[in-house]
Amino acid sequence: MHTLENLTIIWIGVLLAHFMAKATRLTPVLFYLFMGAVYVNTGILPQEPGEFIRVFAEIGIILIMFALGFEESTDNFVAGIKRSWGIALFGGISPFLAAYLLANYFWQDTNMALVVGLAMAATAVSLTLMSLKNEGLNKTRAATGIMTSALLDDIASLAMVAIIVPIASGTASVNAASVSLIMVKAITFFVVVTVLAVFILPNRSKGSLYYVPLLGRFGISHIFEISRGQRILVLLIFVMIVALCAHALGLHPAVGAYMAGLILREEYFWKAATTIAGVEEEENPEDFKNIKRILDNVAFVWIGPVFFVDLGGKIIFDWELMVSVIPFVFTLVTVLIITQVISAGVAARYTGGFNFAESVMIGLGMLGRAELAFVVMDIAYVQNDILSDEAFYTLMITAFFLNISVPIGIKLWKPYFIKNQNN
Repeated sequence: MHTLENLTIIWIGVLLAHFMAKATRLTPVLFYLFMGAVYVNTGILPQEPGEFIRVFAEIGIILIMFALGFEESTDNFVAGIKRSWGIALFGGISPFLAAYLLANYFWQDTNMALVVGLAMAATAVSLTLMSLKNEGLNKTRAATGIMTSALLDDIASLAMVAIIVPIASGTASVNAASVSLIMVKAITFFVVVTVLAVFILPNRSKGSLYYVPLLGRFGISHIFEISRGQRILVLLIFVMIVALCAHALGLHPAVGAYMAGLILREEYFWKAATTIAGVEEEENPEDFKNIKRILDNVAFVWIGPVFFVDLGGKIIFDWELMVSVIPFVFTLVTVLIITQVISAGVAARYTGGFNFAESVMIGLGMLGRAELAFVVMDIAYVQNDILSDEAFYTLMITAFFLNISVPIGIKLWKPYFIKNQNN
């Protein structure tokens, strides 16, 4: 019963967060994090949430990413990758170098500085897209640019985790084989997803493939048609399979969930309708809107927010330590905000062809640090004792302020963005 009590408390916090967000006109994500921090630091919730809450939160982020990918156009995403390579490259390298140099200056420890740089290099995809969604901007070109570049950043960061953490902990050294294996796994996942999207899901394959059993004449829309009452269940099974494949290949399950939503096209839910003239047309059934409404409700209202409350609960206040690291936090936050916005914004402007308003929005959207950053902190501080207490608290507080800056920055820039995004 204790875990059920904790879940109930979290849901009460989610509801309060919605009220506070409505009153302040800020994104609820900010208040989810706030409620998590308040709960844990006041003793209302334990510092260790327990296996049930951890799994529930993990399901939440998977559903959030799936729902966000489900809203995105596959064609827009592919086109976005071509425009976002520069954002991913410069928007990842710049904060890594800035954090590394500052940490090395603060604590004169190269291994610690490498981990600090790594923790500050990966963008919090879900936090940014939730913020954009709450502002009604999640279907803009800038949102696609943020999503694609952030995914590329996360893939690179995961590769760096496998390289830097063993080196910093003294358990391994860099070798070409380990780096190559990581990249092969990442490429393999995206190849599998591409094959799934092009050859497995569609039920109108062209050319000689049409005559191949199952692949040519039986696609996912047939499964949706025969499982009309269980479509949500079919979707959940599908997203979990793709997420588990991503996890098995070393990627975060949320990346797999987003890709699962991305490759599902709206027309897969359509059905053939024969007109009076005998010509087959396609109609979009009303239940597609109901399915999307249910997914959004589950992902953004009652399961997904648990992830952010749990994330906020990782911010444990030790007042003496917090005071001692204020100069480090202030310097790191200031430098990272300037470096991230400028590097990602300039890259978006000159390598991606985005206009000024979109470029600044992309820079602001790349500020968040959440999932992967906290994973790195856990590995380096809890499991391997690489980070000192001062470095750990500096990273935790810095990540918190960077996360706060995302919804606030997007909110403040939104009027100018809407006015100028097409110029």
